[in-house]
Formats: sequence, C-alpha cells, structure tokens
Amino acid sequence: MKNIKLERTQSLLKELIPMALANLNDTRLNSLNVVEVKCSKGKYSAQVFLESSFLTTHEQAEILNQLKKAKNLIKEYCLEEIGWFRCPNFQFFFDNSLERENRLDKIFHTIALEKEKRNNNVN
Repeated sequence: MKNIKLERTQSLLKELIPMALANLNDTRLNSLNVVEVKCSKGKYSAQVFLESSFLTTHEQAEILNQLKKAKNLIKEYCLEEIGWFRCPNFQFFFDNSLERENRLDKIFHTIALEKEKRNNNVN
C-alpha cells in the first residue's frame, strides 16, 4: 500500500520546484521540466528527475552543477510556499526514459515494416 502523505509531498514538490526554478536568475534553469519527484520514506531527501530532451551531455552537466549551487534557494522557496519546518535535500537527475521510449518505438516500427515486407514477398 502506498503512503498517501508521501505521494502528496511528491506531488506538491513536483509543482513547486518548477516555480522555484522560474524565480532563479539562470535562464537555463528557468524552463526545466520536472518529470518526477521521489522522496525517501522519512522525506529527508528527494530525487528530482528533469526532462533531458534537446540538451547535450555537456549542457546537462552544466545544469546539474548550477542546480547544486541553487539547491538552498530552491529549498527556501519550497519552505516559504508550503510553510514546512523542514524541506527534503534535493538531488537532481536527468530522466532519459522518454528518449529510450522513442528509440524503442522506432525499433518496433522498423521490425513491423521488415515483417510486412517479408509477408508481401512471400505472397
């Protein structure tokens, strides 16, 4: 059974973190999309997954470095908005699952086309 309080916290952070990022002075961070937030059971830490499309590996590394520096500002924003006593420690990651999904879709499409060609050649 899933912990409803934990789910609620994750959902709230998923909404608040993009607003916190939008308030920062770094244009690279302002438009980042939060894909998912996973909090630890005690809510001491939260893994924040960001959309990685259209970013090179170098750009992702730079952004992660900037997010490390801005982590306390993001925590302050969340604390002020929610009125919590404590905010989880954020760890930022880029989520590549969408890219993998798109690659798999292309592979399956290619396989389907090859299968169709073979079936047409047999007839």
